[in-house]
Amino acid sequence: MDTIIMQLFNGLSLSSILLMAGLGLSITFGIMGIINFAHGEFMMLGAYTVYVMQKIFYSSLGESYFLISIPMAFLVTAFIGFLMEKGLIRFLYGRPFESILVTWGLSLLLQQAARNIFGASNVEIISPKWLTQGISLTSTIQLPYNRLFIIGLAIIVILGMYYYIYKSSSGRRMRAVMQNRSMGAFMGINTDRVDSLTFSIGCGLAGISGSIVSLLGSVGPSTGQNYIIDSFMVVVLGGVGSLIGTISGSLLMGFASPLFEFITTSSMGKVIVFTMVILFLQYKPSGFLTLKTRSLD
Repeated sequence: MDTIIMQLFNGLSLSSILLMAGLGLSITFGIMGIINFAHGEFMMLGAYTVYVMQKIFYSSLGESYFLISIPMAFLVTAFIGFLMEKGLIRFLYGRPFESILVTWGLSLLLQQAARNIFGASNVEIISPKWLTQGISLTSTIQLPYNRLFIIGLAIIVILGMYYYIYKSSSGRRMRAVMQNRSMGAFMGINTDRVDSLTFSIGCGLAGISGSIVSLLGSVGPSTGQNYIIDSFMVVVLGGVGSLIGTISGSLLMGFASPLFEFITTSSMGKVIVFTMVILFLQYKPSGFLTLKTRSLD
């Protein structure tokens, strides 16, 4: 029973990481139709942002540097995503196959750039001491503070994105473009600005997820590749552009993967999960929740 409880808790923390990464993918594809295979590299950039902040500010700020690193990871990756959208992505709208090839090439370029700058070996992030302990429920069950912090941050991100998407004027414009781009443009919405802002936010969310991944282990050029496939599965299962669907998909992937990997092996667990996803999509190809649109068939 203790092992099951710990597996469920670890699955919840993994779900939180996949949620933040998958949410960025979901809104990007829902509005722009871009399949961003470089999304994992934005997680890597967010993690390296924490490393750079550690090098610069640890001596003066101590462990408080980590709290500053999280919003900085969002800003850095959002800015890089903004430049990428302006310089390249905007020419790939409505061309999903080309977007796959181009963003996959970008992922390789970003990985190689990270190797040239930081080296091929992984780097260590100094976790704050207040995140190294845990809450002891019993003599054998301890909930680590770092994973509780990840879960709490995911809740804050969900609430923030809910407010932005459903309560702010900018979020309403985003949903209007997602439902019907042409009608939104006719109503005076600057769709180019919406695209740039959406892609930037999606990349920033990946940066936040990368910053908290640094709490779980060392950071390297291939850090994002460990999560990108599961993040795509979250989007596919949940339904493109749906906040509730993304939450549902991340919970399913976060709980299912550790469970089956614990019961069988790491590779066999992945096979079982992906098989279940394939079978589910045969029954419901649009995912858990389908975004309603104003388009005419």
